[in-house]
Amino acid sequence: MGQGVTLTRGWIVTLAGLGINLALGVLYAWSVIAKQLTAEWGWSAGQASLPYAIAVGVFALSMVFAGRAQDRFGPRLVATIGGVFTGGGLLVASLATPERTWPIVVGFGLFAGLGIGLGYASATPAAVKWFPPHRKGLITGLVVAGFGLASVYIAPLTSVLLASAGIAGTFRVLGVAFVIACVGLAQLLANPPAGFVPAGTRAPAPRIAVANGTAIESEAPEDGGQRDFDWREMVRTRQFALLWLMYAFSAFAGLMIIGHMAKIAAVQLSGVELGFVLVAVLAIGNALGRVVAGIVSDRIGGIKTMLVVFVAQAALMGALAFSATPLALMPVAAAVGFCYGANLSLFPSTTAGYFGTKHLGVNYGLVFTAWGVGGVFGSLTAGSIVDSTGTYAVAYGAAAVLCIVAAALTLVTKPPAPRSAAAPATELRPAEAGAKAA
Repeated sequence: MGQGVTLTRGWIVTLAGLGINLALGVLYAWSVIAKQLTAEWGWSAGQASLPYAIAVGVFALSMVFAGRAQDRFGPRLVATIGGVFTGGGLLVASLATPERTWPIVVGFGLFAGLGIGLGYASATPAAVKWFPPHRKGLITGLVVAGFGLASVYIAPLTSVLLASAGIAGTFRVLGVAFVIACVGLAQLLANPPAGFVPAGTRAPAPRIAVANGTAIESEAPEDGGQRDFDWREMVRTRQFALLWLMYAFSAFAGLMIIGHMAKIAAVQLSGVELGFVLVAVLAIGNALGRVVAGIVSDRIGGIKTMLVVFVAQAALMGALAFSATPLALMPVAAAVGFCYGANLSLFPSTTAGYFGTKHLGVNYGLVFTAWGVGGVFGSLTAGSIVDSTGTYAVAYGAAAVLCIVAAALTLVTKPPAPRSAAAPATELRPAEAGAKAA
């Protein structure tokens, strides 16, 4: 396969993944639907948070199995099944009535959450494998940007559908549309062939295995010393635990705001109606954060970029508490979306950089469970607090503290040790090996 054809195929897979995520981002339109559920059907904020919280949790858990499935069976099949579950789940949700609410919990929370996990797990690993390691951040950012950008069109579309077709009709239209879009785009996903080396891969310095006083050149590992960890090896590392905690803490803050943005506006703006406009502003920031953070991390590293993002997130939680006008709230919402989106780019690319791309599907799926834990607790905590206090102030404070802790953890997070030659041999760089042999 020629380099030009390979590069074209890589970009086709990348754009298909972006398109799939544009459809799967229906998750981020939930705040518009939740607001309608409270206004039209009389749900409390806590009740309206439940389907979203379940979807977030199922999404995160399914990423583990979906990642392993796409590593084994390929991204096309897994993403196709994901599209069917996502659209089908929305169709199940359309069966709900004010007296029969379980279809939304099961359809949106369980089935759509599972479908989103299957599709999302298939898009990024497939795209990253077509490009050299020094472009992981950029490609990851572009693919996941679709998920963040989705609310720009889904939020206004959902608002129009809710006004014209009602809650059940909205789920029905979105369900049919997303089955067609996801299943169609899934057919363009593919992993590169076995033994494929992306054009532009930087050759690492060769390593020398020294055994019994004889210097022997060994195969140079990928990424200048990095090896491909399987999931069992990865979960035993200190780096996995640190990444997991940082992801959970940052997701708590980000998903708490994204899942409640329409409600936050209603509580803090004293009757000023922004509706889907605020959700769309947050989504634009979300998408930009994914791309920009990916580019920056390729230059300065993922962990350093995370430090900046976590500190900014903590500061923005404080700014939200004082955003009582549309002019104040909209830029803060965009910045919150930017930081949250940055994390969705930084963690998969850092997982690939730390643990390799061979098992990236299941490895990132396990890291991604932190996003689910943070999202579930963030959404439910915020809903409970506003029901009992009428304000989000306490939730903002808790999220700010967690972001500060996440920032502190970046200071003790270092890459795993590079692969070494088989024992009892030790590895040396060429110059060192020459001295030893002499």
